[in-house]
Amino acid sequence: MENGISGKIANAFIKSKLSILLVFAFLLLGIFSIYYIPREEDPQIEVPTADIMIGYPGAAPKEVESGVIQPMEKIVSNIKGVEHVYSTSMSGMGMLTVQFYVGEDAERSLVKLYNEIMKNMDHMPQGTTMPLVKSRSIDDVPALAFTLWSNKMSGYELRQVSEVVGNEIKKIPDVAQVKVIGGQSRQVRVILDKDKMAESHVDFGTISQSLQANNVQMESGNIVTGDKTYSVQTGNFFTNKDEVKNMIVGTNDNQPVYLYQIADVEDGPETPKQYVSFSYGAAEAKEKANMPDDYSAITISIAKKKGSDAMKLAETVTDKVNQLKENVITNDIHVDVTRNYGETASHKVSELLMHLVIAIVAVTLFVMLAMGWRGGLVVFLSVPITFALTLFAYYFLGYTLNRITLFALVFVTGIVVDDSIVIAENMHRHFKMKNLPPLQAALFAINEVGNPTILATLTVIAAVLPMAFVSGMMGPYMSPMPIGAAIAMTFSLLIALTLTPYFGYHFLRFKEKRSDGAVEEKSSTELHDTYIYKVYSKITTPFLESRKRRWIFMVSLTVILLATFVLFFTKSVPVKMLPFDNKNEFQIVVDMPE
Repeated sequence: MENGISGKIANAFIKSKLSILLVFAFLLLGIFSIYYIPREEDPQIEVPTADIMIGYPGAAPKEVESGVIQPMEKIVSNIKGVEHVYSTSMSGMGMLTVQFYVGEDAERSLVKLYNEIMKNMDHMPQGTTMPLVKSRSIDDVPALAFTLWSNKMSGYELRQVSEVVGNEIKKIPDVAQVKVIGGQSRQVRVILDKDKMAESHVDFGTISQSLQANNVQMESGNIVTGDKTYSVQTGNFFTNKDEVKNMIVGTNDNQPVYLYQIADVEDGPETPKQYVSFSYGAAEAKEKANMPDDYSAITISIAKKKGSDAMKLAETVTDKVNQLKENVITNDIHVDVTRNYGETASHKVSELLMHLVIAIVAVTLFVMLAMGWRGGLVVFLSVPITFALTLFAYYFLGYTLNRITLFALVFVTGIVVDDSIVIAENMHRHFKMKNLPPLQAALFAINEVGNPTILATLTVIAAVLPMAFVSGMMGPYMSPMPIGAAIAMTFSLLIALTLTPYFGYHFLRFKEKRSDGAVEEKSSTELHDTYIYKVYSKITTPFLESRKRRWIFMVSLTVILLATFVLFFTKSVPVKMLPFDNKNEFQIVVDMPE
């Protein structure tokens, strides 16, 4: 018997000791991938976006729009790859938001944007400031947030502690951005008295210039003496309130005028710009019954770096905050986690992995019903190996473990077992027939169904893969699913031609070796006596014998199929790409009067 391509591949692995080593190696690669692939809720979509801020001091919004914003819109719209341009004109400044097409390289897009702006700055009216180009990405959205609250400390005191905590969190490698929201920063406030200013012949401009001139430190040069160099610095920054109070702001009748003579200088909290509120709902009202209604609160939001693991970052930052409770965060300050996307991402990934295990077990049980526990074991071993290799491919492709990449595996579970089932079932059939020695029977069985199995797998891949080329926002979002499914089916075919023959040869034939001669004689009729065969025969025989019944059956299926399409038009079944998120947060937008 001459082996085909599938038979040659199977012959190399069917009795090789290397096969069992490959099984353990592939499973270890899968465990490695699950541990090291970052976990996220959703795949990250690269949509290069940037804000351009241009100042035009003294100009009204209309002048900013006509003189700065509209020319700049024309400039950036001509850049290749730009999809949308949004603009806002305000008093004294304008802002443009430039959005490139999905999938454009972020760094190249920003370089093109910056070059085009700099090249056309001569078209801007005199007096405009240099543009500030600030990139935006999905990673700017905070993945973690802590709220510090206290009923014994003011917002000013709480802010000082929070800034120390924020600076410590910034030192963690995967942290991209830390923002402290709420409270009041320290501020030296100068409250001028216009009557005293008039008596001292001092105006606002003079005071402003004096404050700027005195709050500066400069390198004035070097003095070289022999073999030594002395660096000379002039001026100094203000260090306390008294230095500001005792600053000379002018002269009156040849006498110096000090700031404290014409103004009150206060050192303390600034006027609040942001407010943070924190409270518990009715569900925890009894637990927190002793918590006061009026207290200060500040939120520290943390954004992660691109590609980093949200779950591991959340654990690292939480450990750091717990350490800071020993020497920075006092007992008067309470700390609550108010956002943790790492926890929700980990929960969703764990849930999908559990569903994947359930799907594998369910498929195995169905195989066991038809082929016995040995046949079910062959299929059960091949599926985890297939998924282990797929996860390893995810690791090299730079994918994260999210609900799309894992849903791809759940989606193809029923498909990836087909290759192993076809090979194992045909081997099982030939072993029972006993027309050939076990090794030759196994290779004959694989040759018999090998080419159709390869063709069927490639056909399914060809049907699924085009989904990866969908354009727009949904394309890169959903692309891990068809790509992951295609990778999984490719590996399932390789496993079916390499390791499944090894498992089948060692497991399925042993059962027949222990069978006696009486069973051998009945082997040709055993199939007809099985319960599954009888039920299947009872259902299919009437259709095979009657042409009328066949047509009724096919027409009925067609009607049911068309009826399901109608459900979408009548909206009896809601259509949504993904299920709604059950997040423990919500957003309220208040549209205030102008």
